[in-house]
Amino acid sequence: MKRLGFYVCAGLATAMAGPAVAVAVAFTAAAQAPEVTPTGQALTPTAAHGALFQPLNPDLPDLPGFTAGQAAAVALSPDGRTLLILTTGFNRNFGPTGVMVPGQSKEYVFVYDVTGAAPVKRQVLTMFDTFLGVAWAPGGDRFFVSGGVEDDVMEFVASEPSGRFTPGRIFALGHKAGLGVRAKPQSAGLAVSPDGRRLLVTNFQNDSVSLIDLSTGAVHEQDLRPGVIDPTRAGEAGGGVPRAVVWATDAKAYVASQRDREIIVLKRAGDALSVETRIKTRGQPVAMVLNRAGTRLYAALDNTDSAAVIDTGRERLIENIPTAAPAYLLPKGPALGGAGSNSLALSPDGRTLVVTNGGENALAVVSLDDRAAGVATPRAGKARDDDDNDAKPATTSATVGLIPTGWYPTGVAVRPDGGQIYVVNGKSNTGPVPDGCRNTLKVGPTAMAGCKAFNEYVWQKEKAGFLTLPPPSGAELGRLTRIAAANNRLPGAGGSIADSPTMLFLHQHIHHVIYIVKENRTYDQILGDLEVGNGDPKLAVFGRAMTPNQHALARQFVDLDAFYDSGESSNTGWNWTTAARTNDFTEREAPVNYAERGLQYDQEGANRGVNVGYATSAERVKAFALSPADPNVLPGINDVAAPDGPGGEAGRGYLWDSALRAGLTVRNYGFYGDLTRYYLATKDPNYIALERDPHAVGLQVLYATKAALMPVTDPYYRGFDQSFPDYWRFKEWEREFDGFVAAGKAPNLLLTRVPHDHTGNFGKGLDGVNTVETELADNDYAVGLIVEKVARSPFAADTLIFVVEDDAQDGPDHVDAHRSIALVAGPYVKQGAVVHHRYNTVNLLRTMEGVLGLEPMGLNDALAESMDEVFDIRQTGWSFTAKVPAVLRSTALPLPPLAAARAACRAQPRRSAAWWAAAMKGQDFNEEDRLNTAAYNHALWRGLKGDAPYPAGRSGKDLSANRAALVGDAGGGCE
Repeated sequence: MKRLGFYVCAGLATAMAGPAVAVAVAFTAAAQAPEVTPTGQALTPTAAHGALFQPLNPDLPDLPGFTAGQAAAVALSPDGRTLLILTTGFNRNFGPTGVMVPGQSKEYVFVYDVTGAAPVKRQVLTMFDTFLGVAWAPGGDRFFVSGGVEDDVMEFVASEPSGRFTPGRIFALGHKAGLGVRAKPQSAGLAVSPDGRRLLVTNFQNDSVSLIDLSTGAVHEQDLRPGVIDPTRAGEAGGGVPRAVVWATDAKAYVASQRDREIIVLKRAGDALSVETRIKTRGQPVAMVLNRAGTRLYAALDNTDSAAVIDTGRERLIENIPTAAPAYLLPKGPALGGAGSNSLALSPDGRTLVVTNGGENALAVVSLDDRAAGVATPRAGKARDDDDNDAKPATTSATVGLIPTGWYPTGVAVRPDGGQIYVVNGKSNTGPVPDGCRNTLKVGPTAMAGCKAFNEYVWQKEKAGFLTLPPPSGAELGRLTRIAAANNRLPGAGGSIADSPTMLFLHQHIHHVIYIVKENRTYDQILGDLEVGNGDPKLAVFGRAMTPNQHALARQFVDLDAFYDSGESSNTGWNWTTAARTNDFTEREAPVNYAERGLQYDQEGANRGVNVGYATSAERVKAFALSPADPNVLPGINDVAAPDGPGGEAGRGYLWDSALRAGLTVRNYGFYGDLTRYYLATKDPNYIALERDPHAVGLQVLYATKAALMPVTDPYYRGFDQSFPDYWRFKEWEREFDGFVAAGKAPNLLLTRVPHDHTGNFGKGLDGVNTVETELADNDYAVGLIVEKVARSPFAADTLIFVVEDDAQDGPDHVDAHRSIALVAGPYVKQGAVVHHRYNTVNLLRTMEGVLGLEPMGLNDALAESMDEVFDIRQTGWSFTAKVPAVLRSTALPLPPLAAARAACRAQPRRSAAWWAAAMKGQDFNEEDRLNTAAYNHALWRGLKGDAPYPAGRSGKDLSANRAALVGDAGGGCE
């Protein structure tokens, strides 16, 4: 009989009949209304009977209400009595003076007694930095934690007779830098050998492992790259971004290479390690566990949502088990990624595997057949190994159910008696952020300290959760599966991926989509003073007079006042904006990077500062002379942060990939480019100078970081550079668009980046566009000019324009830290409408796919609804005229003459470039989001609002009524 869930597993079934379940039921939460995330999924973490879901409070003496974010890993002691929970993320707090409080800005190891039905917190240990790694010694008297960017490993030892843990030794790993451009080292996964004598640690940024002799402290390193081990294999990809590690015996261990999709078998002889073989995987291996006999290794494969089963005797991959959901719940056709399988654990009898699906907010329950479980019971039928010609019995392993969890689960453990399952997750909804402050550590002497004290940056507001639940019976698992399926809109739960009649109509009539992506603004910052919609005018620091074109677009077409950016910051945001999902690398890396706890911005085609759109070091050096010349530094085009496409096509899960697969034409203006050369010294020969018309002088200013984008990228369109006005980006865009008009043919998809609303480089901007006001106005005008250009072109009747922010992290909002602006213009778009329906980035992408007739990139967009409420298929005519924001008249941009009737609208910036440069001193505007946005936002408020009190205490209430009285004449007559 086919097994259904935990009930059939001997170890767990025994616990089901015992007193543990009866006690656990006492902790069952009250019925919970589902929460909706900015990705469009529902959360019901207490759906299971007997579930307990709790925050992680480290009991800070001076901040008793603080709870930690970004729980990253769990480790159960060998005797099953103690559970460790490790946080790895932002977890920064700032005091009243705006200075980071060290005692309140650490990472944590929570120590729980799990012998009873409900976990009991016994201790919280702290460290300044860590990343993913926590491991017990076999005796259970000590454990180890990776030091992350500190490039070390910390030991914690149990004290007698209390049993409390105290810090022990620190093992330095000895790296001066990571491999790449300005990369730092980062210790990650840990494992202690079965005899307790040695510790293995993965060097996440050095593509190696370190073997620590725990008796002497001696450290021996083994490089994992083929070309370093064997010079005849120079330039061959392998061993990149090693993450998880597990010992099989005292002489053999396994390491998971996340970037290069392989599990490396290591042999140990004395203090020496050697690479025995490499087992290729179809996804990115991120976590591993061995069965009790050591005959089977299981690996969670992110990006392809599966679990690999490896026969450790033959070192062969024998099965890939899909883990997104039971097959009947999933869309038909090629497998779509997005469930995000990222950690796993075995039941005590070894017959059930539980897998956390981070992108699905669920725990997958996998029933293992005899062969996958390592039980030598032959069955009838034949099949083939994935990578050899040996016959094997037919497999019946399958995912049989789902259990809802908190937002983005990251770790799971099962108690040895099977009585409880423990799951941690990394995120939560933020709610209102009226103070909207982001806190990273680049603090200048004139930083506005007060804002930081509010501690309302999005990565601070997203909190971790700890879920405890008894193993479900077959019937209970069925109920939970239905809930989890509904939470994710899986088609087997009644969801649908069929295009609506509106999308089918638009696909027949629209042949061009222009996708404009801007940077970092909330709804309230821009449209808070709009005459309609749920905006707070007190938070509209970039209101009507500064952004007249965005106001006009929202007013003339559709105001979407319940639109949410799915990503928190640019590293998650750009993946959501171009792929409708992230992968586990990005989710783990993003908060660490933004807290400046190591790692770097790897989400736009560069890994560790290396343009991996080029496969070889020779190609990279040719494009940028300062690239590493070593052929063994990240060889090949594997991008560790890239989502996969349908069917597991590695790294090809972006919108442009989908369009190219469909045979459509694409043109790229500024998406995913190597920006390194913009920020060198101007005398450096590799510097790309500011040039208004680079096409005229033949100056290439953009080098794409994606192989698929290289042939379709405009090399004369400058990427993210806050010294360069968006006006000149528009002029280059216009040059090509005029060519399309002349030819009577335009690309189907035009990717267009206009990033100046990010602001920065004050005092350095070309043509005097060098203050906050002029930069925001420049961005607004460029958007207006693009829309006007299309409206007056022959393509007006069959072109739709979509405008979105990549994230909303850099400002306050009275509803939510993710609420942002989205604008749609063109034929068949409603006019003069307000749409309160909740949409997000995924819905926007789903809509563009429907319009262009594209297949989905992954599960999220496949299962999302299109934005039908934006459209009216009877509305064919449209027009638009761009307005020059008054403050742009203070710049040297070549603007059209000012009409006599508007002669009074020659506004000057309230503050000079010198004032802004001083107020923002110490900020880093060279790349997206390298700001101390806490100081940045407070300086914005002071510079634009003067002595007006900084807003606080918003309730999140609906402000859409009585708008005239609430807003007044915020435009000052110069909109």
